[in-house]
Amino acid sequence: MNININAIPEKPGVYILKDQRERIIYIGKAKNLKNRIRSYFQRIIPDKRREKLSQLIRNLDYIITNNEVEALILEASLIKQFKPRFNILLRDDKNYPYIRLTLYEKWPRVEVARRIVKDGSVYFGPYVPASKMWEALSFIRRNFPIRTCKYDLSKKIRPCIQYQMGRCVGPCKGDVSHDEYMRIVEEIRLFLSGQRQELLTGLEEQMKKLSDEMRYEEAARLRDRIKNLSSLWESQRVAAPEMGDLDAIGFFRDEDITVFMVLFVRNGIITGAKHFILKKIEDLSEKELLHSFIEMFYSKEIIPPDEILISIIPEDCEDLERWLSHKKGTAARIIVPSDEIHQEILRMAIDNAIQIFKTSKSSRKANIPFSIMELLNLPRVPSTIGAFDVSTLYGSESVGAFIYWCDGDFVKNLYRRLKIREVTGVDDYSMMREIIKRALSNLGNKVPELIIIDGGKGQLEIAKRIVEEEGFMSESGNPPMIISIAKKPDRVFTQDGDIIELEDKGNTALLLRKIRDEVHRFAISYHKRLRDKRLLESPLDRINGIGKKRRLELLRVFGSIEGIRNATVEEISRLKGFNKKIAQEILTGLRRSK
Repeated sequence: MNININAIPEKPGVYILKDQRERIIYIGKAKNLKNRIRSYFQRIIPDKRREKLSQLIRNLDYIITNNEVEALILEASLIKQFKPRFNILLRDDKNYPYIRLTLYEKWPRVEVARRIVKDGSVYFGPYVPASKMWEALSFIRRNFPIRTCKYDLSKKIRPCIQYQMGRCVGPCKGDVSHDEYMRIVEEIRLFLSGQRQELLTGLEEQMKKLSDEMRYEEAARLRDRIKNLSSLWESQRVAAPEMGDLDAIGFFRDEDITVFMVLFVRNGIITGAKHFILKKIEDLSEKELLHSFIEMFYSKEIIPPDEILISIIPEDCEDLERWLSHKKGTAARIIVPSDEIHQEILRMAIDNAIQIFKTSKSSRKANIPFSIMELLNLPRVPSTIGAFDVSTLYGSESVGAFIYWCDGDFVKNLYRRLKIREVTGVDDYSMMREIIKRALSNLGNKVPELIIIDGGKGQLEIAKRIVEEEGFMSESGNPPMIISIAKKPDRVFTQDGDIIELEDKGNTALLLRKIRDEVHRFAISYHKRLRDKRLLESPLDRINGIGKKRRLELLRVFGSIEGIRNATVEEISRLKGFNKKIAQEILTGLRRSK
């Protein structure tokens, strides 16, 4: 190793440490590159982690930046790209979903966005878990009739089914003025911003005006909208309206594991939560740890809130605040709360981190359900798992199967075999819909916490839809979580739209594949049993009115099925207990089955 420390400039920037095989092992930033890099080569290094690094360093690179904020941005980008072993990495590297109101368009829409684009749109979120976002979108679709299409509306076009269903006012047809349309858009903005009183006051004034003008049908629609809004808001958990937008980051540390819990508060409402479990970071101080976590978490496509609540001030807090403010476009602060309301929210985040740690510790003994939650980024630990599959070999005797897994074992008394009753022909989606509805209805309070569908995105969407429509609840009182597992290659499709590979040989991936294969085996075995039964049964068994006594008499007289088939109506009708009508049915049935 030949590193000339004196040649390194005393400027801000990013340094990249490499081992003897030129692998990047750590990426860091510094206000003064020379001083920071020199600290790795001192005789006495008080920092254990830095001491470990110094023993592995064989080469390094550095990049000079104009200031500390640029260094922080570059560092976060390089860490995400190279994932060095000594940096803190968050396993969940996806971007969280937002609802985007496209105000840059003449006729704005609401849509889902995972990337933040500064095009004049307004973003609301993030929504974690994403189910909250879909609930909000569904509510908007039912109560605020704006367009969902992306068509160019500079000229009139034929309205779609949303207009016919009353879920769009039809700007494409010219049935609504631009001012009236933008009034609805403003109501959506107020709804998503949590400005309740302003929205309700405006709707109530409109309703009164319409009623005074004797436009009772329109007034009734507004009345229903007000009722729906009031009902929705009553069900939401309000922290404190005056709190505005903030994230509360609580963490708990013990042994070699640290659990972070982020609570998202938007417009005074707790809109979601996300936890992270970090391992083998015992050599980092709490201030360094918190700095690294904030840096990696907000380096995603996420809009920082006005305030971030934490229990201790992180290292280089001012640099973090400047970076977050730059990313947000307005001021963002990192604070240790002093008032009771903010302290309560932070305490809630810390308590949840402690609970996740306890769950993690006890689950690591059994471990698998907790590992499944981590691998699939689920909001809860799935202690019970159910799986569905449809089998349609050779285009006949379509059947469905359901299996149940709990506490490390398959629970055979909760297995279900189902003949397809309501679907004719080969229609995998309709058959999957039928068996999910029938099986879950039959399970009562034993609906599993996680449902696995053998299939891809299409089957997953069908499962989500039927569970929502029927209002099925798992044993924990929550809607069941749903994934699908496809083959070649083995991969999971989640409700949030993620695709997770299952090609590794870890215990978690092996169990998920085992459950998928077990339900497939169960479906195939039932299908084969029905098919074999059909092949072994006599064609006479499928003719109405032919029981055991008549069947034996026919075989005694004519010797075989072929002999009966070649007989005449008169010959059969002369037998004791037969007549011409029965004889004709026998011949028709046998000749049809030939």
